[in-house]
Amino acid sequence: MAQVILKDLNKEFDGLHVVKDFNIVIEDKEFIVLVGPSGCGKTTTLRMIAGLEDITSGEITIGGRVVNDLAPKHRDIAMVFQNYALYPHMKVFENIAFGLRMRRFARPEIKRRVHKAAEILGIMDLLDRKPRQLSGGQRQRVALGRALVRDPKVFLFDEPLSNLDAKLRVQMRAEIKRLHRRLEATAVYVTHDQVEALTLGDRIVVMRDGVIQQIGEPMSVYSKPANKFVAGFIGSPAMNFADLTITGSGDSLWAMGPGMRIAVPAARIPGLRPRIGRVVTLGIRPEHLRLATEAATDDSGFDAVVDIVEPLGSELLVEVNAGSVAFTARVDPKARLRPSQPVRVLMDSEQLHFFDSDTQAAL
Repeated sequence: MAQVILKDLNKEFDGLHVVKDFNIVIEDKEFIVLVGPSGCGKTTTLRMIAGLEDITSGEITIGGRVVNDLAPKHRDIAMVFQNYALYPHMKVFENIAFGLRMRRFARPEIKRRVHKAAEILGIMDLLDRKPRQLSGGQRQRVALGRALVRDPKVFLFDEPLSNLDAKLRVQMRAEIKRLHRRLEATAVYVTHDQVEALTLGDRIVVMRDGVIQQIGEPMSVYSKPANKFVAGFIGSPAMNFADLTITGSGDSLWAMGPGMRIAVPAARIPGLRPRIGRVVTLGIRPEHLRLATEAATDDSGFDAVVDIVEPLGSELLVEVNAGSVAFTARVDPKARLRPSQPVRVLMDSEQLHFFDSDTQAAL
C-alpha cells in the first residue's frame, strides 16, 4: 500500500473556494475518515485524490509519487461510490471483473482475483446472479469486490453506506472495518455520519466550509474538541451549549446565566480567571448530565422543567428547559418522568467544556 500526502490543497469552482489549504499526511495502512456536513468539501477532496477533479493549487503525493497531472487510471487507486453503478445486464462475476478485462488481464488471473475477492466478501454464491437479484447490502459487497480486485495502493470510499437502511449500515460498517484489518490497506473514507466516522476511522478529519477544523483519533476528537463546531457535530445527541457569564474572584469562579449558577471546576479556574465579567459558552454532553434522586443544591447543578421524554429502550433521552436554555440528558431508562415535571439536573464537573463566545475556540 502507500502513504498519501496532501499539501496546501485548494479547489475553486467559478471563484467559489470549496477546499482551502488542506494539509494531511495519511500513513501507509491507515484508515482516514473525512467527516462534515453537506457542502463542506469532503467529497471534492476525495475526488481530487482520485483525479476526478483538477486541483486549483497544491500537491498530491501517493506512494512517494506526485500525481497532480496523472489520469485516474494511472494513480493506482480504487474508488467505491455512493451509487453502486453496477451494470444491470452483467452477472456479478462480470461486474467485478470488468475493470480487469479493460486492462487486458489474462483470464486465469481475472478468475483468481474475482474468486479471492468473492471469498473475502462472502459472495461466492452470488457470482452467477445479476444485480436486480441482489439486496442493497449484496450490491454494496459487489461494488467493494470491484475495487478489491484492483489490488490498489489506496482505497477511496465516497459515502458507500448512505443508501442502506439503518440495520444494514451497522452490519456493513463492521464488514468494512473487518475488510480493512484483513487487507491492511490505506483507505480514505468520506461520510456525513459522525457515527460512521467514530467507529471506522483510525483518525478522523472534521471539515467545515472547506477548512479542516480538527484531525485526531476518534475518542480524542470526541473528548477534546478543538472548537464549538466540532463539539456540536461529533456526538449523538449533540453537546449541550449555554452562554454564561464568568463571575467571582480568586479561587471561586461561577458561570452564571438566567436560572443557572455553575461552579467552575478548580482545574479550569486559572484559564477562565482572565475572562471574569465576560460571556463564554459552556458545553456538556448528554451522558454527563444526571437527574438528582432527591432535593439537592449541588453547585454543579441547576433547576429545570421536563419538556420532552424520548424512551429508546436501553436509555432515556430527556429534554429539559432551564430558563431560556434547553438541555438534553441521557438518563436511566427506569426513570419515571413526565412533561412539565420540575427536576434538578446535575453536571459532571470534570466533563465541562468552555468555548470563546466570539472565536468559538476551546478554552
